[in-house]
Amino acid sequence: MRRATILVTGAQGQLGFELARLLLPYGDVIATDRATLDLADPDAIVAAVRGAKPTLIVNAGAYTAVDLAETETALARAVNGRAPGILAEEAKRLDAILIHYSTDYVFDGTHATPYPEDAPTGPLNAYGATKLEGERAIAATGAQALVFRTSWVYGLRGRNFLLTIRRLAAERDELSIVADQIGVPNWCRTLAEATVRIVGAGLPSAADRAGVYHLSSTGQASWYDFARAIVGDASKPRIKPIATADYPTPARRPAYGVLATARFEAAFGFALPDWRDALERCLAGHAQP
Repeated sequence: MRRATILVTGAQGQLGFELARLLLPYGDVIATDRATLDLADPDAIVAAVRGAKPTLIVNAGAYTAVDLAETETALARAVNGRAPGILAEEAKRLDAILIHYSTDYVFDGTHATPYPEDAPTGPLNAYGATKLEGERAIAATGAQALVFRTSWVYGLRGRNFLLTIRRLAAERDELSIVADQIGVPNWCRTLAEATVRIVGAGLPSAADRAGVYHLSSTGQASWYDFARAIVGDASKPRIKPIATADYPTPARRPAYGVLATARFEAAFGFALPDWRDALERCLAGHAQP
């Protein structure tokens, strides 16, 4: 049986970086980033996949600048909406499997209880709309694909809420943080480990479970709660709760984005840890597994 070839996109991003390392025991990993594979270029995607002939494609590449997407919508649509469909088409052509990541921002945030996978979508911003287009493009191909929606991704590299709070905490005595948006923080390492566990169970098993799943830590938090947890017991800075209306942004955010994970847990036989436990592990300095 030949060793799997695994093509990872977005390998310099926070999730892709973790995936490219953790997948090494399971196949020959071809890790690409924006410099080596521009997901906005359809021809480049086709050439990369046909050259690599992967048995598994893990698409961790995405346009993630939520506010900029309001003005760079064409670029966001190319990367988030069109590229996943092309990857799925090429995966189907090769009888390969695609793993793709989506977002809680496909929902409108009006729920008061966790969103199941089949809840009606209704993105409030261009980023969410383009990610939903990507999900639909994958589904339209009929490829063997696992689409994992997640939320509030952070890590010890790149740009994310955790690193922003740590930087600002060193500069200021007080931080004003939105307290009326509720979701679930997800450490990129936890998401990568869950993905690798599924890959490790075998690609036929993954193919049998193709579909959309909510991949998320348990519990819930506001951005204020998340910031408080990051700062911990430090006397400074003081964290002040504010309303969304007090912190206007170009892109509207859903007020509630907690994802129900029962379908994932039933299909794959495990759950992710509580978000606070994952954050504690991250902050403990586990830069390496």
